[in-house]
Amino acid sequence: MSTSTTSDVIGSARERIDDLDGRILDLIRERMGVSASIQEARIAAGGRRVHLSREMEILDRYRQALGKPGTTLAMTLLELCRGRA
Repeated sequence: MSTSTTSDVIGSARERIDDLDGRILDLIRERMGVSASIQEARIAAGGRRVHLSREMEILDRYRQALGKPGTTLAMTLLELCRGRA
């Protein structure tokens, strides 16, 4: 593969990654909003802001799909989506 072809492949792939990252960030912001709605409804009904058994389900789903790093990713998502105490 020539240098210019390699540069084109890398440049194109990086643009795709940037696009994917933007979409992922948009989805995370959307997830945060949905989570906030759930928390507000739960609190209004006299419940707790965080539902630990639900969080365990999410952690397990990410671990099964992505292995140990999936658990770390899920923990980060859960932290972002818990809102402010």
